[in-house]
Amino acid sequence: MRGRKEKKKVEENREKEVMEAAIQAGHLLLENGAEISRVEETMERIFRYYGVESGSTFVLSNGIFATAGSSKESFFAKVEHIPVSGTHLNRVAAVNQLSREIEEGRYSPAEAAERLNAIRQMPGKTKTMQILASGCGSAAFCYLFGGSAGDSAAAFAAGVALYAYILYVSGPHFSKIIGNISGGSLVTIICSLMYLSGAGEHLNYMVIGSIMPLVPGVPFTNAIRDIADGDYISGSVRMLDALLIFFCIAIGVGVGFSVIRWGTGGLVGWME
Repeated sequence: MRGRKEKKKVEENREKEVMEAAIQAGHLLLENGAEISRVEETMERIFRYYGVESGSTFVLSNGIFATAGSSKESFFAKVEHIPVSGTHLNRVAAVNQLSREIEEGRYSPAEAAERLNAIRQMPGKTKTMQILASGCGSAAFCYLFGGSAGDSAAAFAAGVALYAYILYVSGPHFSKIIGNISGGSLVTIICSLMYLSGAGEHLNYMVIGSIMPLVPGVPFTNAIRDIADGDYISGSVRMLDALLIFFCIAIGVGVGFSVIRWGTGGLVGWME
């Protein structure tokens, strides 16, 4: 009898470890920009491989509900809140790879949890790299939309200034709404001043390219995928968040043009 109780306790502890590992994997995926179907699939892979057939998950855009247990097993349940945040696809790729390695039998539940902790602590891109990437992306999009080499150079400078502002001013001190409005205004003013000084030829292409680092492309795409997969609540939340960012960027650009036109007596509008 005692041996049976100890065996049952060991099995319960193992199920808890499996559930914790599955939730941690789902948490990492969700907070780093993965779509809902990917989160659910990964958690189900982990449950299934470790023999927790009663595992069940319900995933929203900012939360995970997971349970395990049946009439013959103890019940476990856990809820994780995941705030809507940025996108780190390198961590998503690492968790995806880990889930496949788990199915190959390379990790015990405890080892999988350790590996997930290591993935959580993976360093992101340095601030210098992010700023340079923003500048290069702005220049590339400006050229792609029809801008000249001079327009792209101006967009590069505006993109660098924008992401430096996001990392050192907007991100630490402002909300997402204020940050996007002020960021849109900043690049519009910078591009307009460079345009007036003769640094570029097409103000519209310069501004369009420079605001691209603010555009939530991955969240918007994931929102469409979630809705297409039938995850209407999560897709709607992500879509609303993306549309709010688009709206804030548009307000910021409008404010920037208003400031420039007021400061120059309508000179920018006359040149256009």
